[in-house]
Amino acid sequence: MMNQDLCKPEIKAGIIARINKLHPGSKALWGKMNVEQMMGHCQQQLRVAIGDLQLKQSLIGVLFGRLAKKKLLEDKPFSKNLPTAPQFIVKSTPEFESAKNNLIGFITRFDENAITKAPHPFFGKMTVAEWSEGTWKHLDHHLRQFGV
Repeated sequence: MMNQDLCKPEIKAGIIARINKLHPGSKALWGKMNVEQMMGHCQQQLRVAIGDLQLKQSLIGVLFGRLAKKKLLEDKPFSKNLPTAPQFIVKSTPEFESAKNNLIGFITRFDENAITKAPHPFFGKMTVAEWSEGTWKHLDHHLRQFGV
C-alpha cells in the first residue's frame, strides 16, 4: 500500500529525512512553485490538519468533496499539476531554513491527538486515519515534485 500513516514516528521520520535532502537550489520537476513556496504550501495544509488554520468548507467541497476524498485516498500518487486552493498558494518566497524548520515543526506536532475534529475545507468530515494518510500523500507528492 502506498499511503502511509503520518502519525507513526517512523513514517514521520522518513518524511523529515526527505525534507532534509532539500536545499535552496532544489528545482521542481513540475509545477510553478519554488522549493521555499512548496514548503510554505505544505505548512498551510498541515495547519488545517492540526486546527491552527480554520477554513469553511467551500460550496464546491460540499458538492464534490466526498467523491474527491475517495480519489485522495486511492492507492496511487496524486497527478501532477493539480489545482491548488487559493488559501494554499504561497506567492512570496520564504527564507529557506525558516520554511524548512517550520514545516518540520508542523510535521512533528502532527499526531492523532493534534488532528482537528473540524471538517476539511474541501473533503468534509475526515477520520484521523484519513487526515493522516491524506497529509502523508500530500507531503509525498510535493517531495517527489522536488526529486526527494
